[in-house]
Amino acid sequence: MSRHDVQQFPVRVLGGPTALFEYGGLRFLTDPTFDGPGEYPSPGPTLVKTAPAATSPADIGPVDVVLLSHDEHADNLDTSGRALLADVPLTLTTPDGGERLGERAKGLADWESIELERPDGGTLTVTGVPAVHGPGPREKVEPFTGQVVGFVLTGQGLPTVYVSGDNASLAAVREIAARFGAVDTALLFAGAPRFPMLFDGGLLVLDSAQAAEATRILGARRVVPVHHDGWAHFTEGRDELEAAFTAAGLADRLDADWIQRA
Repeated sequence: MSRHDVQQFPVRVLGGPTALFEYGGLRFLTDPTFDGPGEYPSPGPTLVKTAPAATSPADIGPVDVVLLSHDEHADNLDTSGRALLADVPLTLTTPDGGERLGERAKGLADWESIELERPDGGTLTVTGVPAVHGPGPREKVEPFTGQVVGFVLTGQGLPTVYVSGDNASLAAVREIAARFGAVDTALLFAGAPRFPMLFDGGLLVLDSAQAAEATRILGARRVVPVHHDGWAHFTEGRDELEAAFTAAGLADRLDADWIQRA
């Protein structure tokens, strides 16, 4: 697949971790967050949203599948996002989240796949892939931040798409690359989120330099960064991402539409 072909697969970034794209004739939405700015209490630190989403659920039209990295934090699924799930035929998420969210949700364990019918009569596959929401081994991180899942989308005649979810582990990225080979489009959650009281301020999701390294590991032809704006605990944004990709010699991998939205 040429770079031109990859660019014909548009991804609309809506703010925070939320992005909309069409793949195999189905419309996918990642981590729905549409509530306004303000404070969002959680069992851990209070999350502070600093900017509204680029649009509203009513304006994005019908969604066939939500890819939800996890349901436990308001910066990945807020009140408006939960309401939207009621109108979506399928939400793919973590095994625990699948149980919490009801009959329209399905949890995917690591490497578990589901086939979805395409409007053209074919199928596409969504595979759950590892993600670690914090520094260190998953078994030490999950008791504090919960389960998280990423996704790889594949299909006959379709590009390979990786949606990282809230992942801070380059080791997990290496596992994914070993299984799937080069990725055509990667939606990388970044932003270097931190809280001083969690893991001594360690990274909860990739920072900008790690996002560039993940791109190299994956051999990703195109990267659409998400999860880097709109919340106070995101410590790196667009400028840091562009600088890191430039320093790594990977600036040409950044999605042209994402750059134009600056």
